[in-house]
Amino acid sequence: MKTDNLKDLFDGLDFDVAEPAAGHEGRFRDKLKEHKKEKTNHSGVISLWLPIMSVAASLLVAFLLFQGLGNPFSSEQELANVSPEMKQTQNFYASVIKTELENLEEMKTPETEAVINDALQQLDILEKDYEKLKKDLNKSGQDQRVIYAMITNFQKRIDLLKSVLEKVNTIKTLKNTPHENNII
Repeated sequence: MKTDNLKDLFDGLDFDVAEPAAGHEGRFRDKLKEHKKEKTNHSGVISLWLPIMSVAASLLVAFLLFQGLGNPFSSEQELANVSPEMKQTQNFYASVIKTELENLEEMKTPETEAVINDALQQLDILEKDYEKLKKDLNKSGQDQRVIYAMITNFQKRIDLLKSVLEKVNTIKTLKNTPHENNII
């Protein structure tokens, strides 16, 4: 019974069973050859441009990596990458820290060397903490707590430098004050 329904289904359909015109195969082969010739002409141009384009792409990637636009493959994210305001904040704190460090180096004497070296060690610890925070920022997806911790780290470094500068000034003041003339 099933075969009868199938036979009825195919009997109702109109299949084109006509033979192709004479010379059809030859014309088809000619068109294929013609298409192949066009393709080889274009592939010569493409094969010439392919190495040039790959070198250009390599140079572009190298340019982006070394121009400070950020390493797209880097696993660490800077505070400056969060927003334009955070970039300004980072630049501000970095410039203040740089200025304070320069002032500290100018005031370095044998009497103040121990205090300054201790401060530089503490700054190194804070810098290592900041590097850990950069990794945390990347993992957390710009969590506000990590951003706040990064800003606090900058503030701690500035506070440390200012307190060391005050101590150095106090040491210099005490050194320059003649104590022999003071009467108790």
